[in-house]
Amino acid sequence: MRILLFTGKGGVGKTTVAAATAVRAAQAGHRTMVTSTDPAHSLADSFGVSLGDDVTEIGENLWAEQIDAQARLESNWRDIQEHVISLLNWVGVDAVEAEELSVIPGLDEIFSLTDMRRHADSGRYDVLIVDCAPTAETLRLLSLPEVMNWYIERIFPIQRGVVRTIRPVLTRVTSMPIPDDRIFAAVERLHRNLEVVRQMLTDGERSSVRLVVNPEKMVIAEARRTYTYLSLFGYRVDAVVANRIIPEEVSDPYFVKWKDIHAEHLQTIRESFQPVPILRARLFDQELVGTKLLERMGTEIYADRDVTRVLHRDVPIRVRKRGPWYVLSMRLPFVERGDIDVHRKGDELYVRVGTYKRNIVLPHALQRLEVKQARFAEEGLEVRFAERSSGQARAERA
Repeated sequence: MRILLFTGKGGVGKTTVAAATAVRAAQAGHRTMVTSTDPAHSLADSFGVSLGDDVTEIGENLWAEQIDAQARLESNWRDIQEHVISLLNWVGVDAVEAEELSVIPGLDEIFSLTDMRRHADSGRYDVLIVDCAPTAETLRLLSLPEVMNWYIERIFPIQRGVVRTIRPVLTRVTSMPIPDDRIFAAVERLHRNLEVVRQMLTDGERSSVRLVVNPEKMVIAEARRTYTYLSLFGYRVDAVVANRIIPEEVSDPYFVKWKDIHAEHLQTIRESFQPVPILRARLFDQELVGTKLLERMGTEIYADRDVTRVLHRDVPIRVRKRGPWYVLSMRLPFVERGDIDVHRKGDELYVRVGTYKRNIVLPHALQRLEVKQARFAEEGLEVRFAERSSGQARAERA
């Protein structure tokens, strides 16, 4: 199943572009599912139909849903939440406060991702189109699987082993609630689901992100940052959609200056994201509500392209042998030297860009080697690994 995720700064028209793409895919004969992870759902408004948490057929080869994040939270988190609430009650927290404190911010969003696996496993659809939240929320959503998996893979086994060892003693000396195997099983289910979703979304042949922008300075700046952070976590951007461009045929003097501004910003967009394809959609003279108008927009954006095709291929992270070096390259466009921090700890490489951090588990070929150099090259980070010199190894043994 092909997965297309649409995101952009709030108000740029990403929901309309996602809906238009869905209509175009369905008309091409692909069984298409379009869903929204944006808490402020507007898919129903775009299609002019009523949508809820259940999948609804809204046209030939076209289905839609607006995910109820709270319902997903309750079905995936309830067992763990009950233990957290009982623990908070034990330390004296009021029942209502315990209920609120038992939900980690962002969890409702991350469980929305589990629907992607459900739709992929069902085999009912050829294409899944996801109308994501505005960029800041989307970046948090897409980084959460890796962050939570890091915790679950490293800390969780230790906690489970300790609890099993000391449970007989604790139950005799304290009334504190101790997590049982049911709680740990719930955590393991969460881990498996998140890992499958992460693998799906970072598979460049299966999943792509399409950034929606307007020809505005602040919007373009945020899109550039988003592109960098998506690259950091291994997500592929295969197209940028420049939306609401004033058409050439508009000759009203009031819009002449705006047309010049749009032309200048379009050039910036092309230069910023090259060689990623830049698709365009004009500013329509009416609200794009309903399948007929969305069909017009889809035709304008994609022309004779197959919307499900991978429009651009890029590998955010690659490892190559170069002379005596093994070189790990990570594409991080638009990053300045002072924005990035790199260090190694054990078998992991820690890369921080701005406020986002990623822990990269090194391939086996690099785990036995030593980091010799980290530098900027070709719009990204280049880390060189090599064998430790025999003199250095003797000095360490001494």
